[in-house]
Amino acid sequence: MTTSKKITLTILIIAILLAVIIGIYKYSGGNGGEQNTQNPQIKALDGTYKINGEEVTLKNGESSVEAAPGSASKIVTKYFGNDLKGDFDGDGTEDTAFLVTQNSGGSGTFYYVVAQLNKKTGKVGVDGVLLGDRISPQSTSLGKNNTIVVNYADRNPNESFAIAPSAGKSIVLKVDDTNFSPATGGSSGSSSQFGEVVQNFEGEANPSIMNLSMKTWVWLNTTYSNDKGVTPKVPGRFTLTLKSDRTFSATTDCNSLGGNYSASGNKISFSNMVSTLMACEGSQESDFSKMLSETQSFLFTSNGELVLELKFDSGSVVFK
Repeated sequence: MTTSKKITLTILIIAILLAVIIGIYKYSGGNGGEQNTQNPQIKALDGTYKINGEEVTLKNGESSVEAAPGSASKIVTKYFGNDLKGDFDGDGTEDTAFLVTQNSGGSGTFYYVVAQLNKKTGKVGVDGVLLGDRISPQSTSLGKNNTIVVNYADRNPNESFAIAPSAGKSIVLKVDDTNFSPATGGSSGSSSQFGEVVQNFEGEANPSIMNLSMKTWVWLNTTYSNDKGVTPKVPGRFTLTLKSDRTFSATTDCNSLGGNYSASGNKISFSNMVSTLMACEGSQESDFSKMLSETQSFLFTSNGELVLELKFDSGSVVFK
């Protein structure tokens, strides 16, 4: 090989090596080799949202905070996807709804629907709505009157988490802007929320044809005779399923419960309650279990509610 050919080949090899090095540098975002994972679409949805009653600020689609002061456990919230564009608050600007996941160090991965509204004062996060634990999201679409329709698969009551979700479910949500204050730009105490649109509702319920096993009941609130009120810190997490074989299952903000119940006329009592054994700081599970253990009777309301009356007329527990 002649000297000129050797020089040409050497220059070609150097050029190829330089092109490879430049390509790697650009792929890493020019940050010394670390891959740039900042997706502009995710970054555009960064902001503050309220989940489980706590403000969560997403940065690059993620938030990680201590589960408790000084705790090694982290509450990690992440952008999941299923973005949907629409004018959800009817102000003429395009908003975005999407899903996030949250994990607090245990085996559960909880899915929430949130939304980012484009207001004149800036971006406003809509409080998250829980879909469930380890569900399988399917689709998010625009419904009538600027509503958001989320379809997903969940497990049937009492099914193990080892079983893949197969029960199709959907929820219809509408933005409730009544608590939003432009003066604060939607900060604490002045946020936008979702309201669930009841599907196929044809007026008042008929208590005479309602029964205990007709659905999975969701705890709304408890009122005691001393006027003390208790509501779940995590709406939607506390559920009660009463089966026709006189067994029951329940979910809480920490563990799952199960046991037996007896019912005769309007009398009801729960027994042989057992639960999984995960410890959760700040959980209301013990309060919820105590409510069940102190139940003595029940009734249905024309609003489609199940009310459990506590012993000695000490209070009532409302489910929907």
